[in-house]
Amino acid sequence: MQIFVDQQGDSKVAVIESSDIVIGDVQDALDLMASVRYTSGCDKILLDKSCVTEQFFDLKTKLAGEILQKYTNYHVKLAIVGDFDQYDSKSLRDFIYESNKGTQVFFLKDRQAALEALHRAGA
Repeated sequence: MQIFVDQQGDSKVAVIESSDIVIGDVQDALDLMASVRYTSGCDKILLDKSCVTEQFFDLKTKLAGEILQKYTNYHVKLAIVGDFDQYDSKSLRDFIYESNKGTQVFFLKDRQAALEALHRAGA
């Protein structure tokens, strides 16, 4: 796993690059958050959908809710980049739609849009 920092003014986003799954469970998500804060001082994280276990996108597992609640509690913003059109779940589509209207979690198709959303989201 590599962490790159994209900075615009005072806003810093940790961009995670990995060929492995980085978030497989809640503990992985917490470890990532702690690692990013320690190594780069960032409270905003961008990673590719392929770095997140598929269970995250099955809302019945409650994994997404648990992870995103931890990130919200610790004031860490998250953007996941990828193609989410492959999922048939109306609940997941609604979840993604509502998340993208906020300032905490984003599910976007391309990295540039995700970086812009995170930088706009403020501290």
